[in-house]
Amino acid sequence: MSTTKEAGDRGEAMTAEYLRGNGYEILASQFRCRFGEIDLIARRGGILCFVEVKLRSDRRFGLPRDFVTAAKQRRIRTTAAFYMTRHDPDLCARFDVAEVYDDETPPRIEYIENAFE
Repeated sequence: MSTTKEAGDRGEAMTAEYLRGNGYEILASQFRCRFGEIDLIARRGGILCFVEVKLRSDRRFGLPRDFVTAAKQRRIRTTAAFYMTRHDPDLCARFDVAEVYDDETPPRIEYIENAFE
């Protein structure tokens, strides 16, 4: 049985692989600063994508995207603004959610672009 951290890391690795396969460049993984954490930061063309990864093996309590609360979105936006001031201030930003369903074989990723603003 894996820990929550190990499961989260596995979901982020699967999502990074998915993004690379769809033409994204992974710029950062588990980016942390005093404002919060962003699971993945990727770029495709002139768009910088801040990706929240949610791995679930049980849907009884709702869809993974339902757990990206308004408070979590605020932390992600603030952390993204901090990142952009230091790295890519001229790119357009987008906030995406990757739902990783590991209860399926093979695991499935539902990728939601512009999941919140």
